[in-house]
Amino acid sequence: MTSSVANGGVKVDRFWTGDYYNEGVGGKDSIFDKLKEECGVFGVFGHPDAANLSYYGLHALQHRGEESCGICTSDDDSFHYHRGMGLVKEVFDRDRLEALTGSQAIGHVRYSTSGASRLANAQPLVFKYRGGDLAVATNGNLVNEPGIRKELEEAGSIFQTTSDTEVIAHLIARSPKDLVEAVKEAFARLIGGFAFLIQTKDRLIAACDVHGLRPLVMGRLGDAYIFASESCALETIGAIYERDVQPGELLVLDKDGLHEDRFAPMVRRAVCAMEYIYFARPDSDIYGVNLHSSRKRMGQQLAQEAFIDADIVTGVPDSSISAAIGYAEQTGIPYELGLIKNKYTGRTFIQPSQELREKGVKMKLSAVRKVVAGKRVVMIDDSIVRGTTSLRIVNMLREAGALEVHVRITSPPFMNPCYYGIDTPNPADLIASSKTVEEIRQAINADSLYFLSETGLKDSVGGHDDEFNRGLCLACFNNDYPTPVKFEDAKLTSCGCD
Repeated sequence: MTSSVANGGVKVDRFWTGDYYNEGVGGKDSIFDKLKEECGVFGVFGHPDAANLSYYGLHALQHRGEESCGICTSDDDSFHYHRGMGLVKEVFDRDRLEALTGSQAIGHVRYSTSGASRLANAQPLVFKYRGGDLAVATNGNLVNEPGIRKELEEAGSIFQTTSDTEVIAHLIARSPKDLVEAVKEAFARLIGGFAFLIQTKDRLIAACDVHGLRPLVMGRLGDAYIFASESCALETIGAIYERDVQPGELLVLDKDGLHEDRFAPMVRRAVCAMEYIYFARPDSDIYGVNLHSSRKRMGQQLAQEAFIDADIVTGVPDSSISAAIGYAEQTGIPYELGLIKNKYTGRTFIQPSQELREKGVKMKLSAVRKVVAGKRVVMIDDSIVRGTTSLRIVNMLREAGALEVHVRITSPPFMNPCYYGIDTPNPADLIASSKTVEEIRQAINADSLYFLSETGLKDSVGGHDDEFNRGLCLACFNNDYPTPVKFEDAKLTSCGCD
């Protein structure tokens, strides 16, 4: 079944192909054109309740992937695993968790990006090879995966999925070296952004790409080691944050404890700037920088760069609330909840009527009329991708009676696609790639529009003062990609989970 929704005069098809809205589309054509982080990973080594810890850890990382999830445990004898389509709380119940016995586990939450919404690609992926059982979970994307896959297929490898993760398993399985050396050799071939967790019956291996594009942290819970894409997951289970896994680092856990190694040196740290701007939860820390605090500083910096006289400041929930508070504090303009997000219209809501489909935006977000009516509003948001979301929200505020709507964005113009694990549309669909700021302002019907400068962004994040771009990847803003690669040969999906 399909329906058409008016979008600035353009009809956009909405698909009802399965149990939930836009199943298999992976968010590219959803009501909101927000970017999607593709995955989150979680790992436990040395805790008797590894499965339940993984469940709560993945629940804390749910914002990083809402389409599928999975947990694989090991009891030193065999693997036990379960994967499914849906949210963590939908896929796992008490009986399934009780069946996942063992003191070590890896887990995964996932978005898809190219319609590959199927259980075969849900992670962790589990394989059998001459060395025994192997489970792999990853967050990110391997830019040179197509070339490696072609090479392996020509050498006789048979693939069961379209996931980058399976490529890693084949590289490891074909190596004559022991597991750790095989993993190091495989990772050394990879170009892209990734955080990997690899599990055997008695080992857990964690690694980040040589640029640290995708985050991974390590914590301790008693004698157990915990790994997670974000530190908020450590807090959820009561673990103590130890440190971030460093770019190019390889950590191996076995019966003798933690072994710190490397598969390659760090050439240039380039942590994804969008983690700080949008993706990570505000209660997470990345390389010692708290996300709520850095987003507040982005709002304060916006106020310094682009002050506008107004009556209230409001943020687009949820990622822009911190920045809106910062803008309000810097300017003295009152912060108000001018926009409210309905948290109960998730991916599994019942198919509504045709009329409600056409009001899909208001099912997700609504303006508080008593707050914005008759007011000059500063609307803070984190990014503009296609421009369709900004247009809808600006119009929503105007319909609620706002006299003026001034848009302030906590990132520079998003002009270039990401190849490292973010769901970005076709470059031609990125509004900033073809329009000036003034043209974008007109397209979203705002009274004024300003994007945070690159310098302002770097100053707001802080971090590594002595490193290039302060250790950030800003390629989506300035086309300066940290990896040497022919992007015309790269996958179009931007995610290694597809």
